[in-house]
Amino acid sequence: MKIVKYLFFLLLLVIIGGAVYVATIDGEFQVEESRVIDAPDELLFATINEYRTWDKWGPWMDESDDFIMEYPEKTSGEGASYSWKSETEGDGKMETIKTSPFTSIDQKITFITPMGESKSDVYWKFEKIEGKKTKVTWGMKGEQSFMEKAFWATQDSSVSQMIKPMYARGLEKLDAFANEKMKKYAVHVDGVTEHGGGFYMYSATASSIAVIPEKMKEMIPAVDTYMKQNNLPRTGMPFTLFNEYNEEQGTAIFSTAIPTRDKVVTPKESSILCDFLPRQKVVKTTLKGDYNNLKEAWEAGYKYIAENNLEPNTESAAFEVYRVEPTLQPNPAEWVTEIYIPIK
Repeated sequence: MKIVKYLFFLLLLVIIGGAVYVATIDGEFQVEESRVIDAPDELLFATINEYRTWDKWGPWMDESDDFIMEYPEKTSGEGASYSWKSETEGDGKMETIKTSPFTSIDQKITFITPMGESKSDVYWKFEKIEGKKTKVTWGMKGEQSFMEKAFWATQDSSVSQMIKPMYARGLEKLDAFANEKMKKYAVHVDGVTEHGGGFYMYSATASSIAVIPEKMKEMIPAVDTYMKQNNLPRTGMPFTLFNEYNEEQGTAIFSTAIPTRDKVVTPKESSILCDFLPRQKVVKTTLKGDYNNLKEAWEAGYKYIAENNLEPNTESAAFEVYRVEPTLQPNPAEWVTEIYIPIK
């Protein structure tokens, strides 16, 4: 009987000692992972801010195939949320607490465990770096309850050691998802139509075909600035007229332009001029997607002309209209460019 009491006393000492040890463990934790992704911060922010995208790149999907996602009416922005159920991974909920467009997102995550609900803060940071790249940081911080500390004290790894590789894998999948999303495009030949023409302000130059995109980045803002400084109304979206385009030599003469309402007489020394685009019959082709696919869209337009026995009007310049462009939409897959090839 004395032995039983002695063993009981020893067990009680172990329990008390263990409780004291667990109580002295620092329950605060913070873990984060970062990755530089070749995508604009607006696109990445919008992707993460919308919970309906999470099942496409969330790392926990690799851990189990029995996740059931449940979405309320609001799935993006402050107050948005989603929840999940999983027999193998447990249930939980994520809620967006605060958003600062294109720079940060603060969320609250709740895990439902046998020990009760465990809540932690989740945060995202977006930092623009060279070109269109973005440094994305994904982190979590919180404080463990007594029971959680006791549980992790028996494990071979800590909360941070478990979460860190999962976040790294999630950012890797986010990178692939964003880049695949940006590659989507569609070319559609709308056929023969009439373009209304009108006055436009423009800047012209000659260059190699390879540097046209870089030249345009400087020229279109210059035209826009001139129009704002002189209170000239914009009556349409920016466009580029290809006055000459020689693929064999790799050179082009082109003008970047913005439509305006009336004829404008500019000073002789001005590099920004005014001209008139006549009403004319054209073959219209629409590209929805990155400018990398413009060559295919132009080829589709000229193929349509050949197959329908139409004749290009070489006396009038073909042109591109940027209906939805980068300043309006960060995702290249959503850019809309209309190509107009004049015909006789």
